[in-house]
Amino acid sequence: MKIGILSYHFPPEPAFIPGSLAEELAARGHEVRVLTGFPDYPGGHVYPGWRQRWHHETHSERLAVKRVPRYANNAASTRARMASYLSFAGSATLAARRFLGGVDALYVFQLPATTFAAAGVLRLLGRVPAVLHVQDVWARDGADEPGDGRWSARLGAAMARIYRSAARVAVAAPSMRDLVVAAGADPARVRLVLNWTDERIFHPATPGPAARQLVGRDGRCVVMHAGTIGARQGLETAVRAAAALDRTMELVLVGSGADERRVRGLAAELGAENVRFLERRSPLDMPELYAAADYQLVMLRDLPELRGMVPAKLQAALSCATPVVASAGGDTAELVERARAGLSCPPEDWAALADRFWLAATIPPAARAEMGRRGREAYLREMSLPAGVDRIERLLHEAAGRVPERVDPRGNLA
Repeated sequence: MKIGILSYHFPPEPAFIPGSLAEELAARGHEVRVLTGFPDYPGGHVYPGWRQRWHHETHSERLAVKRVPRYANNAASTRARMASYLSFAGSATLAARRFLGGVDALYVFQLPATTFAAAGVLRLLGRVPAVLHVQDVWARDGADEPGDGRWSARLGAAMARIYRSAARVAVAAPSMRDLVVAAGADPARVRLVLNWTDERIFHPATPGPAARQLVGRDGRCVVMHAGTIGARQGLETAVRAAAALDRTMELVLVGSGADERRVRGLAAELGAENVRFLERRSPLDMPELYAAADYQLVMLRDLPELRGMVPAKLQAALSCATPVVASAGGDTAELVERARAGLSCPPEDWAALADRFWLAATIPPAARAEMGRRGREAYLREMSLPAGVDRIERLLHEAAGRVPERVDPRGNLA
């Protein structure tokens, strides 16, 4: 097939899902054409050595990548984000006819940032069938800012249009199906395709002396949270839980984010000496740090839009055969419990999380290792790169009318 891919981010940005999908589809014999922007994530500035311009294309065997200019800015305001989204939409639409004309099907890595571009490109390409891989249906980012309601309404309307027009809609978490159907998607066209992690990096590892020294133990159970310290994680709950168990376990927070100062302040206020902060590390370092800890902590706040999300750190932990403590609701907790890969509790309940921390510390090392093994088996079976690409490849064939639709008795979540 001739397959187009539309993605707001693409490698060398940390966008391994569209990047690895493009490489794998090309390796399977498809002709793949990627339309994306110039790399600027996460800093909001175009990477050193890159210059935004028209007519930028790279080609390798069966894989072509065209980058189009967009407004790059590291401001966190709604207006700046929308300027970037709309500028990418305009550039992508101008380039789409020549670059994507003649493709058999279009795969859209569907984030709010891609919504306006997807609407414009699909309208321009006419009858080209699209497969949307929905990652986030929350269009209310920045809800406290003036004017956000107007932008949320525009995003919501654009999302509804592309959901209705898509030949297939893949959702990255089970509960997300209900959200996209409520937003306008045809239930018969919705499928589940769980995200995978960067398997070149995240795999079982043995911690070296440097990783062991950095994580530290002193004989106590170590629970690590690696990633963003932001509003969606609600790490104040974890700090309060750890502070109640100062002689039982240690909480190690690796990373940074908008809420880091507040979380550090709470740890100091509570006198939680068993809570330690490590600066953001390279992804290449993380498998050894995972292995040096006893558990990985996955946190999501108790918000309706987060119950249908599975944070990327869960796939990374499972791929590394690391047991998990999940303070989350919805799909995240269900996946952990179904795989028997760790412990879970309701979100934003520090007392319940403290109980899980205490129980985690009492579980023998051999049982922890067995949790990790079960988690990796579940990852390989349900979330791995080969499993995900198999499902997306079939959806592209179905969208283009190349194979008959497969009916799944579990409710179209094949």
